[in-house]
Parts: sequence; structure tokens; C-alpha cells
Amino acid sequence: MLTPLPALLDYAILAPTLLRIAAAFLFAYLGVHHFRNRSEVASEMSILTPAIAAVAASFYVIFEMLVAVGLFFGIYTQVAALVGAAIAIKTSLIRRSLQHIAPLARSTYVLLGAICLALLLTGAGALAFDLPL
Repeated sequence: MLTPLPALLDYAILAPTLLRIAAAFLFAYLGVHHFRNRSEVASEMSILTPAIAAVAASFYVIFEMLVAVGLFFGIYTQVAALVGAAIAIKTSLIRRSLQHIAPLARSTYVLLGAICLALLLTGAGALAFDLPL
């Protein structure tokens, strides 16, 4: 295999780190968006009663922020990536009319799910406090 810049392959350990940080920022953005729009997110959960929907929306924000923190700091990265992939895949499959639950484009959620699955398989990368499972 001929590589035009073979010296850059020395930094391959940083690739999962960059993916981890990018996914963490996306999950943090989603968590903040859902926190600011808690009542609208709860109202879009139409199969639940309003009180239960408000609690479910709060738990959803907590899960997103825990995934963001875990990915950013590299703590339990594989667990955070698995939960993040589930959130991203679930959100990519819901109806587009739920604008407060799914504020980003469907392709963004597909890419976020692919990043999380790649992190699940490759590990945390550099600058992580993670031990392999």
C-alpha cells in the first residue's frame, strides 16, 4: 500500500479521539436543546400522560448528557457509545414531524450512530480514562 503521507499514520491513535469529541459535542448540543425545550419534548411524547412524559423527557436529557460527558472524557467509552448509538438510531427512525425530539437532519443521526458504533468497535483512543471491556 502506497501512502502519500506515511508519517501521519503515527497519529492514528488520535482518530478515535476526534470522533469521540465530535460525538460528545453533538450529544451535548442535543441535551441542551432538549433541556431548553422540555415542555415541547414532553408534549411530543403523546402516548404518555403529561406527568410521566415530563419525567421521561428529563431522563432523556440526563442520558444524552451522560453520553456526552462519557464520550468527551473517555470514561466508559464503549458503554457511552452503545447508548449513544441506540439514541441516534432510534431518533433517525422516528417521524420527522417531531421537531423538538429530532431537531437535526436524519442523515446527521445516521452519521452519529455510525461514529458511536465505530467507537464501540475501536475503543476510546488517546487521552481516555477507559479500560477495554
